[in-house]
Amino acid sequence: MTKLSVAVVGGGMGGLATAAALHRAGITVNVYEQASKFARLGAGIQIGCNAMKVLRGFGLEPLMRASAFYPRSWNNREYDSGDVRFDMIFGETAEARYGAPYLLGHRGDLHSALASAVPPELIHLDHRVTGIDQGPDRGVKLTFANGQSIEADAVVASDGVHSFVKERLFGKDEPNFTGRIAYRTVFPAALLNGYQIDDCTKWWGPDRHIVIYYVKPDRSEVYFVTSQPEPGFTVESWSAMGDVGELRKAFDAFHPQVRQVLAACPSVHKWALVDRDPQAHWGQGNVTLLGDACHPMTPYMAQGAAMAIEDAAVLSRCLEGVDRDGVEAAFRRFEATRKPRTSRVQLSSRTNTWLKTRTDPDWVYGHDAWNEPLATLEAA
Repeated sequence: MTKLSVAVVGGGMGGLATAAALHRAGITVNVYEQASKFARLGAGIQIGCNAMKVLRGFGLEPLMRASAFYPRSWNNREYDSGDVRFDMIFGETAEARYGAPYLLGHRGDLHSALASAVPPELIHLDHRVTGIDQGPDRGVKLTFANGQSIEADAVVASDGVHSFVKERLFGKDEPNFTGRIAYRTVFPAALLNGYQIDDCTKWWGPDRHIVIYYVKPDRSEVYFVTSQPEPGFTVESWSAMGDVGELRKAFDAFHPQVRQVLAACPSVHKWALVDRDPQAHWGQGNVTLLGDACHPMTPYMAQGAAMAIEDAAVLSRCLEGVDRDGVEAAFRRFEATRKPRTSRVQLSSRTNTWLKTRTDPDWVYGHDAWNEPLATLEAA
């Protein structure tokens, strides 16, 4: 049996996690990313215990513990009084319960860690896919805007909510704009001038909220992300800039801790919050979607990247020992294994009630993608 070759479209969290998992499984893999370089974008990320179990399999746990913040809890508080709704305890308690830590980090640091788990010669920048074609022999050809082309036994498309591959396979779909927008930024904690904030708090208002937490172990960087109504704004881009003054006015009725953080932040990004229904199918032949390309979700459970990272582990298990002729069945098995969980998280996140009151989170954080039972081929 010749060694399987897999092309991964997209070098984000899901793409790099997939490459790391496939490389770990001894499968030939190459990643094709449209950007000309990787950048440390200003955003935080919550790395749940379920995602940390996958990262541990890549040997990245020490690196993440050294670069991320280890919070006492995710505290849910009333927007004005600060009264506690539900304090979800993390730290050593959650680590003992779920078998891995819950960390708060910078997206750029997690992305760099994942990139370090993939040999650099397997990552090809400045490769924007412009064509995909499956031949009768099950081989898949990718063509790129730079004039190059490659052929692989299988293609995994982790190219995000605006997935080129998804559109080619299933047609263009329009996102459901929620009528809400989000502001977010990371800034030096020194700008707080010694003011102390909680480890991680979600402040729940009547029609809006803000989540604030540290992203470095020495508390040197602070991150926040909001959600509030603004029906007329439909820019689905993480790089659009927002107006700090407008943001401060939108939260001027919130607790002094919130106002202090917003007063200190120098600039913010702004984007429209969108939602999509679970994708009916994830693949065709020897091509499959992964991560946001097939199950994008609102950020309210902080599980979007975690679901893509879990996908990567399960996909590698499904492809292990498979040749080109077995890829299609392996991809169906991957979809059948993952879709019930990712759909549940998608639909749960949509409600924006996660941890708002006392919640049993075991089904999310206790999950272990390396040992999740795989669907039978009959079910696939």
